[in-house]
Amino acid sequence: MQTPEQRNQLDEQTCRMICPISAAMVGVCLTGIGLLRVVAAVERTATLADDLLALDAILFLVATLVSYFALRVPKRLHRLERIADAAFIASMTLLTAVCFFITYSVQT
Repeated sequence: MQTPEQRNQLDEQTCRMICPISAAMVGVCLTGIGLLRVVAAVERTATLADDLLALDAILFLVATLVSYFALRVPKRLHRLERIADAAFIASMTLLTAVCFFITYSVQT
């Protein structure tokens, strides 16, 4: 069983990991949007995937900002840590769904 100090340390480590990873994933989403826009312009088609990636980038940004503020608040707010964790998991799930959508919606 974990002591409260060990639990606080694990929560802080999670926030310290979510912040930079989520920030990097915003860049991944923006790269995907750019590539999809190029393909859409060449093929003269529209796709829902770039809209979903834009939403995903916003979710990753929320995870980044909330985890940052959870680390910066003098009295640690565990509620912010849980929100950051939930936003990060939701964002990764949406990104995976968008990957499947892109993969299986390609016309051959």
